[in-house]
Amino acid sequence: MVVLLQLVTLYSLRVLSGASAATHYNCNAPLVSTLPQSSFQGSSQSSAAYAAHNAKLNRRDGAGGWSPVVTEQEPWLQVDLKEQMEVTAVATQGRFDSWDWVGGFLLLYSDTGRAWKQYRQEDGVGRLVGNVNSEAVVQNKMAAPLRTRFLRFVPLDWNPSGWMGLRVEAYGCSYKSYLADFDGRSSLLYRFNQKSMSTVKDVISLRFKSHQADGVLLHGEGQRGDYVTLELHRGALDLYLNLDDSRPRPSGGRVAVTVGSLLDDQQWHSVHVERFNKQVNLTVDAHTQHFHTQGEGHSLEVDYELSFGGIPLPGKPGTFLRKNFHGCMENLYYNGINVIDLAKRRKPQIHSVGNVTFSCSPPQLAACTFLSSSSSFLSLPAAAEVAAGAGPAAAGKSFAVRFQFRTWNPDALLLSVQLQPEPRRLRLHINGSRLQLSLRGAAAARSEVTGGQRVSDGLWHSVGLHTGNRQISLTLDGEASAAIELWAPLEAGGGVNFGGCPPADCQDPTPDFQGCVRLIFLNGQPVNLNRVQQGLLGTHNELRFDTCDIRDRCLPNLCEHGGRCSQTWSSFSCDCSGTGYSGATCHNSIYESSCEAYKLIGSSSGFYSIDPDGSGPLGPAQVYCNMTEEKVWTLVAHDVTSPVAVQGSSLLKPHVTSFNYGASEEQLHAIVTGSEQCQQEVVYNCKKSRLFNTKDGSPLTWWLDRHGERRSYWGGFLPGVQQCSCSLEENCVDMNYFCNCDADSDAWANDTGVLSYKDHLPVSQLAVGDTNRTGSRAVHHVGPLRCYGDRSLWNAASFYQEASYLYFPTLQAELASDVSFHFKTGAPSGVFLENRGLKDFIRVELSSPSVVTFSFDVGNGPAVLTVKSHLPLNDRQWHSVRVERNVKEASLQVDQLPPRLLEAPADGHLRLRLSSQMFVGGTASQQRGFLGCIRTLTVNGVHFDLEERAKVTPGVTPGCPGYCTGSTSLCHNRGRCVEKSNGYVCDCSQSAYGGTTCNQEVSVSFDADSSVTYSFQEPFSVMQRPQPAGGGRRAGEDVTFSFVTKRRPAMLLSGSSFSQLYIAVLLANNGSLQIRYQLQADRRPDVFSPGGANLADGRLHRVRIHRVGKNLYVQIDQDVHRKYSLSSEAEFISIRSLTLGKVTTGKEQLDGEAAGAGGRGFVGCLSALQFNHVAPLKAALANRGSPLVTVRGPLVQSNCGALAESTSHTLHDQTVTANKDEDQHGAAQKDLAVIAGVVTAVVFIAACALAVISRLLYQHRRAQRDGGGVKEENRLGTYTDYRTELHLHNPVRENTKEFYI
Repeated sequence: MVVLLQLVTLYSLRVLSGASAATHYNCNAPLVSTLPQSSFQGSSQSSAAYAAHNAKLNRRDGAGGWSPVVTEQEPWLQVDLKEQMEVTAVATQGRFDSWDWVGGFLLLYSDTGRAWKQYRQEDGVGRLVGNVNSEAVVQNKMAAPLRTRFLRFVPLDWNPSGWMGLRVEAYGCSYKSYLADFDGRSSLLYRFNQKSMSTVKDVISLRFKSHQADGVLLHGEGQRGDYVTLELHRGALDLYLNLDDSRPRPSGGRVAVTVGSLLDDQQWHSVHVERFNKQVNLTVDAHTQHFHTQGEGHSLEVDYELSFGGIPLPGKPGTFLRKNFHGCMENLYYNGINVIDLAKRRKPQIHSVGNVTFSCSPPQLAACTFLSSSSSFLSLPAAAEVAAGAGPAAAGKSFAVRFQFRTWNPDALLLSVQLQPEPRRLRLHINGSRLQLSLRGAAAARSEVTGGQRVSDGLWHSVGLHTGNRQISLTLDGEASAAIELWAPLEAGGGVNFGGCPPADCQDPTPDFQGCVRLIFLNGQPVNLNRVQQGLLGTHNELRFDTCDIRDRCLPNLCEHGGRCSQTWSSFSCDCSGTGYSGATCHNSIYESSCEAYKLIGSSSGFYSIDPDGSGPLGPAQVYCNMTEEKVWTLVAHDVTSPVAVQGSSLLKPHVTSFNYGASEEQLHAIVTGSEQCQQEVVYNCKKSRLFNTKDGSPLTWWLDRHGERRSYWGGFLPGVQQCSCSLEENCVDMNYFCNCDADSDAWANDTGVLSYKDHLPVSQLAVGDTNRTGSRAVHHVGPLRCYGDRSLWNAASFYQEASYLYFPTLQAELASDVSFHFKTGAPSGVFLENRGLKDFIRVELSSPSVVTFSFDVGNGPAVLTVKSHLPLNDRQWHSVRVERNVKEASLQVDQLPPRLLEAPADGHLRLRLSSQMFVGGTASQQRGFLGCIRTLTVNGVHFDLEERAKVTPGVTPGCPGYCTGSTSLCHNRGRCVEKSNGYVCDCSQSAYGGTTCNQEVSVSFDADSSVTYSFQEPFSVMQRPQPAGGGRRAGEDVTFSFVTKRRPAMLLSGSSFSQLYIAVLLANNGSLQIRYQLQADRRPDVFSPGGANLADGRLHRVRIHRVGKNLYVQIDQDVHRKYSLSSEAEFISIRSLTLGKVTTGKEQLDGEAAGAGGRGFVGCLSALQFNHVAPLKAALANRGSPLVTVRGPLVQSNCGALAESTSHTLHDQTVTANKDEDQHGAAQKDLAVIAGVVTAVVFIAACALAVISRLLYQHRRAQRDGGGVKEENRLGTYTDYRTELHLHNPVRENTKEFYI
């Protein structure tokens, strides 16, 4: 299919080549050198010797080029090519033998010399590179040829030691066009030779320019339901295409494919439609959509005719079903047929409806662009005497103004008029994307009305103001929308200001208008903008005439992963809510890449969303992470959870069971390949149902792998070996067969195996083909996909020669890229990564012992970001680095230090063009190489295999020596492994856990009067949780804790701010968990009650609350993550305090149920509580005297969290055992099991108490022996955090322990 579409494309290109007389083989002939003097025009000239006609390249006529007068504010040089030409390049040169040249310029083009459009390069940059001296020629090639007649060069900057000087040339060739002009009431009909035309492939091409935002370009339909419509709608192009759809369809059920934007700009746009069967490519200018058609057929059947320019109603000439096209079409081809040429030659296949002419009518009055939101204005004089009253005295003295505008900005001042008597001012402005009319008078008196719908949509809108009949009326797009009643006559004084005000005239807080304005009428008279431009009428500032320089910054949509793009005149933003990604362009995944990664940040077993390729194209997948074993298992469940019974199947009609894992094949591939090992259990219970044919060994039952390939091996054997696990273990029921089921016994048999060949997992289908004999039955069950390990986390390489490096393919980073890795080194500097292009580059390096630098150049000049650590980074400890660059900003983050952000320049280059290989650990020049270890290198979600490349690279070895390098997690729950000379220690300062490996829960018992309040010295910076670079400005919290209680209601924790905002987590009256967010003072709080179960049951419950923007994720125990949406994604800033238990201060901020729960406090146990990177329970126990921590009421350190969990597990296990034994031993065994559990708990408590007493005695004796080596003031009270240095051969030696928070 793809090959055939490519053939159609080649065919269409050949057709198009015949449409133009341009010789593309050599379309680079000079076009300016032979033009007459009349073809040149300038905004001004210093003197006759500096006239515009002297501006030919390499000529020395006159003063050797064009120069405007030195007072010129808006200089330009214009060239008339005399006919439509195809321009492929332009060249510039300074004025001969002078200090005058232009360093940069804009290029405008036009068909008529009235309505201009700015040429922009591929990434939207409008500035073209000029000269650096007066003689060198600089050529700028067009990304796509310009078909135009007029060119205008607009200088932006020039030699600061001289003045503007310009000589120019354009290169290209002649261009033949066939034109047709449609006046909005006409069309062309192409009639077929037969009743209908049926095609399996179509190629339609044309160019058009439109005077309006709506209109039908092409339409055809057939009686069986086929149709094709190409239509302008709201400035975009819609294609409706359906093949053989005879089913009834509700009204409005047609679905369009939309391409393009702002196509009503009176400039030429090209359209190309290619269809082969159901596959379609729709291209408008440089933007292409690929899609499949609706309907069941593969051919398009159109009856009688195709219409161009409108859809005429049969039998009613001049009547059309939809709004007609108003504008020009050029080179209209349908399957190689030149429709306009046939119409021009009056061929019988073409029928003309209405007035179709074969030349393009001139455009409407040109627009002007308001460039600045702070200084643009157009001030025009009002009539000498204008009144706004009623009655005979005011008759004929009404004031009226109307104009058209288009903009993206949601807030802007459109128009203001000073009225008499002063101080009264009439203002028309855009407020929240809607028009608002206000009349302000003395003593702050004000009348306001709002009318119309959203006007900040980039479309042209017509607005009018009229005073009369004791009111000021507002009309929008021809409809009356609002009015202000008047009680006294008013007169206009001074002038009418459009877009803003002169600085001396008014001081308005509303931003000035940025956008386009045209067709201005004052009191019914049109305003000639040419006179304004020449300084003959009114005053203006920061305006560009004869062009509407509006851009759609959301086309193409640079927001990734389905982010929604919104824009203003000068920038765009991305709404990432609901996408699973964050950042300026929705580039960064908010999920971890694996269950291993979740464990490293302190998560416990439960359901999680993992994003195996991070910022790559794959989305997140939901899995279950089992962290109860030494290995972290990832379980991907499918939708067939119960055993499947099969009867009556045969080889010709096998019974097929399909398995849906809730993830795409690509996601499953990423999970499997990223894991160290995967497996899946397959159980086959059989009764006279064989797996393999006993005669020839062909499979009677088989399964399909994730790629859909058929497999017939079972169990741990390698692919292709048709045997079962019992054969491998030599315990088959009948040793004459390789599988138990192949014995074909009348009794039930079983073949259970574990599939472990990763490339084939998981199982996508299972087919059973031998249950059609008498008494033949089978029952099969396929378990979930189970994987463990993360191959990328500890994939490392060691660099021990400065000249050594690893190289990989070129970084794919044109519009967005991110690079993350960990490093450790003892060297003072070195380059981590570098990739270069012709001029562009990207580099990440350790520039000094405590500074990491990220530098790059995308064509706007080098940009540098640096992060300086207060501690050395060459301390031979692991440090993390993450860099990101996208079209909005660049960022650099090192460890948990605040990220550095750098915004991209407005209207600068966007694409990072690289061509060399990517070097890791060095540079192409082999200088400033890196010495040390790099691991977990990830680029755009792709994990690079450093170890494999290091095996074949001199000076680099796979892996990294050290204790903290292995894949085994030595430190748990966010604990950080710190290398020592002869071992390692666990730094638990960022963890809510303690102990030698950060695995001991910190638990505290509360009663009704107990509370812990943690105050923040620097609320915003302390509370802002670290996020991936580029996403640091997304609001969010991450809260985890465990609790045990039997009291309800109860306040678990609450956070309050200085701005009357709060977060509260409590147990409601029914014992269910309740989460309350008050993020905006003027709104009611958001209240969520996940689950609804009674949690005040005396059992241990674990809770995790995670918020990103408006999305709130809640997990209770091992339940699935529940997702909620908040009414606001505001930042929870200016945080004053976090309170656990009873709320005694700031209670007035809480509302209703939250206040009641806060007054009752909490009775029970809180354990392992972490709020972002703050652990209040640890702080309370370790820093009793700290001013940051306030403890009220009794507060007792406890092991209730661990004990409750242990007791819960013990009782659970005993209950399961009792249930299993109930049928054999009776009810008496239950009591015995409970007693045994209680005894076990008592013994456990006694053992813990004995251990604590022994440890205290040991520390006391050691302190006496060391003679006061540990000072009294360094004791940590009731709780001490541990960082213990562990040794390779003796990891638990007590004499190596270190104690500190």
